[in-house]
Parts: sequence; C-alpha cells; structure tokens
Amino acid sequence: MSREVRVRFAPSPTGALHIGGVRTALYNYLFAKKMGGKFLLRIEDTDQNRFVPGAEDYIRESLEWLGISPEESPWNPGDCGPYRQSERKPMYMQYALDLIKNGHAYYAFDTPEELDAMRDRLTAARVVSPQYDSITRTQMRNSLTLPEDEVKQLLESGAHYVIRIKIPRKEEVRLHDMIRGWVMVHSSTLDDKVLMKSDGMPTYHLANIVDDHLMRITHVIRGEEWLPSAPLHVLLYRYLGWEATMPEFAHLPLLLKPDGNGKLSKRDGDKLGFPVFPINWADPTTGETASGFREQGYLPDAFLNFLAFLGWNPGDHRELFSLEELVEAFSIERIGKSGTQFDVAKAKWYNEQYLRAKSNSELAGFVIADAAAEDVEIRQEKAEAIVAFIKERATFTADLWRESKFMVIAPTSFDAETASKKWSSDPVKVLTNYAKSITGFTGTYDAVTAKSMLEASAVAEGIKLGKTMQAVRLAITGMGVGPDLMEVFAILGTKEVASRIEYALATLEVVG
Repeated sequence: MSREVRVRFAPSPTGALHIGGVRTALYNYLFAKKMGGKFLLRIEDTDQNRFVPGAEDYIRESLEWLGISPEESPWNPGDCGPYRQSERKPMYMQYALDLIKNGHAYYAFDTPEELDAMRDRLTAARVVSPQYDSITRTQMRNSLTLPEDEVKQLLESGAHYVIRIKIPRKEEVRLHDMIRGWVMVHSSTLDDKVLMKSDGMPTYHLANIVDDHLMRITHVIRGEEWLPSAPLHVLLYRYLGWEATMPEFAHLPLLLKPDGNGKLSKRDGDKLGFPVFPINWADPTTGETASGFREQGYLPDAFLNFLAFLGWNPGDHRELFSLEELVEAFSIERIGKSGTQFDVAKAKWYNEQYLRAKSNSELAGFVIADAAAEDVEIRQEKAEAIVAFIKERATFTADLWRESKFMVIAPTSFDAETASKKWSSDPVKVLTNYAKSITGFTGTYDAVTAKSMLEASAVAEGIKLGKTMQAVRLAITGMGVGPDLMEVFAILGTKEVASRIEYALATLEVVG
C-alpha cells in the first residue's frame, strides 16, 4: 500500500522570505496537490540567536497572499505537531543518545581554543579543508579518545559538550535525486557534524531528519544549497533505523542574478531596482526596510505563474497558467538542473497579461480605491470606462490611476513648453466654437462623435484641425502628449470637456 504524499516547506524565522524560498514553497505545494497529498509548513527555529520577531507572521502572510497556504502549520496544526522546532526540543535528545548507544555518534568536549588549534595545525600542514572528521577526531577530546570513567565524570560535572555524528572513514554514500539522478559522495569528504549543541538544541541536521520522519514526509523538495548535506542525512536515516521510509529527495536549482553570475541576492534587487521578497519587510532589529512584489503592484496569480517558470517548464509553448493549471501540468522531472536567471522584465510581462485579462469591473475597484486615498471619488461606471481605455498600457494596478488621473482631476496648470509654442489664436477659435457646439448636446458623445464635432468646429473657422491638436490636448489634459484624445473626450463627457476648455481659455495666454 502506497503512502500518502506529504511534503513540507521548512523556513527559518530569521528575516524576510527570499523569492527562492517562495519558489521552494510553490513547488512543494504544486507537487502535493498534483499527487493528491498534503503540504506542511514547519518553522525551523533551532538557531535562537538568529531568530527575528515577526518573521514567522511574515512567512504566513506571504503564503496567504499567494494562495498557497499549507494544510498543516503552527497556525493550523494537524496530528504531527508541534510545528515549531523550538517547541519540539525535548524529543531530539533521545535520538542523539540512541545514535551514541549504537556507535554512530559521540560526545565531544573540545573547547573553542582546542578547535582553533586543530584547524591551525591542519592549515599549516596544507590541508585544503580543515575539519573535524574520522582522522582528526582521534586527536581531540571526545568520548572516542577519553577513558569511559572520565567521560562519565565530565558529563556528571556539567562540562560543556556537543554530540557529533561518527562518519565512517571509507564508505561511498549514494542517494537518488529526482532532479539530478544518482549522487555519490565518499565519506572521507564529510566531517563529523554537530547534531546537538551545548544549549540542548539540535542542529538542523538532526532536527530535520527526526521531524521529517515523525511528520511522515515522503518527499523533500528543497534548494540545492542542501545537496552537500544530503549524504549526511542519508546516513542519519540509516543509523536511526528509518532507511525504509526515507523520503525521496529533489534539490532545486539556484535563482541566479539577471546576468547569470551568482545567486540572486537582495543587493542585486536594490542595485537593479526590483524586489526579491514577496511582500514588504521591515526588520525590527536593524530598522531596515525592503520592498515586496505585492506592494510594487504585482498580482499574486501573475507572480506565481512567473515564479513557477523559474526552473520548470511544461514541455510545450504555453506560458500562462492559473494555479489549478500549474498543479495539473507540474512534474518534478521537468525541473532543470542548472540555475535560472531572474528576469524582472518577464515578471512585468506576466503582470501585464494577468492585469489585462481581468474584467473592467474588477480593475475599476483598484482605480476607485487609489483615487479615494487621494480624497477623490469616482463612480463605478466611469472607473470601468477609464480601465477599458488605459489597461492595455498598464503594467501594475497602480498605473491605472496614475495614468488616468488627468481624466478625473481637471488640470490647474499646463505644460509650459507646449503652451509657448502651440497656444495661438487658431486653437482658441476652434475650442471656443467647439465648447459652444457641445454645450447642451444630448446625443451619444463617443470618440467618433467627439472628433466629428471638433472637425466641424475647425472647418467653421477655416482652420486645419491637425495644426491645433496639440493645443487642444493641452487644454483638456494639461499635457502636450498622451493617449487617444478623442477617447478621453468620450470618457470625460460634454460637460467636463466644455468646463476644461473654458478654464484653459481663461488661463492661458495666446502666443504669436
């Protein structure tokens, strides 16, 4: 009988959640849903020195914004809790002691000074990677080198110690990665990692294995930075007697800088002007703030679609997927091995596609809300007309209001350069005539009618309309350039257009 698929996202609450972590969460979510399984979230807070208040709430809010909330988590517990490692602290020591009992781990009493001296000796001997391993442990103060009664005395006296895994000296450790195939590492390259720290907290390595086992995790999908640790984890599963239920591994490729040289960092985002976090983050310790994709105007479904393609592809030419369609198309096998360059232009493209696909009614809500923030009231009908006109040129929802504000708020100032060159007696005559013709007009005032009436006003004055259009635009919008002016006329309506013409005629000075 096959096991229920259970995957987990296990971030540390040490600050803002990098989009690489968000992608890991997304791939876990997609895989769980595709396989009819469950997506869990576990907070790995064993390193209390790096704990940052508010980081856990940030993780939760980020995932909720994206619509990929886990079925089990600290705020929605299942039957495998607690879901914070700090709350699971009492259970880890028994497994470390079992490892010692079975000869797979040992107590180490070395002081920081002794560890430094060991590294200095190895460095002087031109050892490339000085480490505490199967060779150097024979020269250190631990339960493998000290007499049994001395070890007992040290433990009873409360002496400082850590528990280290006992890595075999000559063994080939093999594991199968769902993305990379078979990975083989010789144990001579591994060091005796610390499993339990002096404060009684486990390190990531022990806690990770114990928790994954007890939470019945079937697949571990995580970043490739953990690939070097995977052989150690395989050994721990074996030594703890859990090899038969060891999860399958999939190590995801890195997210790279836009130029492809190195891992994407916050510094890259700051330098090139894009966020690397899902939502805004204010660090309570340093006071540093960082912008997020949400606050920059990215739609969550567009951002998810973009993120899914950073390392994965469906095997065809499709690019636009709803979350449900991503679930249906997703497979671990179609995740690439090499790193993926971050392309903010592509992120913007995705946002544009999703924004334009939304109904005018839904998008009107963004315009109404942004206008209200500036104490400006817009009717739903007008907001929808504005959105229909402007959304093909918008990248973010905030662009809708920013680019259409002139259609709601009449100009009180005018582009000086355009006015000095174009505001002559000809456009004044045309506009004066036009204002009279639309006052009291009761027919359908659409773009075609607006243009026809404007052309008639120009003909009546014996003036070519084309030579006056920039001045006409100036009178209505205050600007010398902009979108289709006749569409603007239709959205404004005859009353507003006439009012703006009258203001311009009274304000601007004729040149020439």
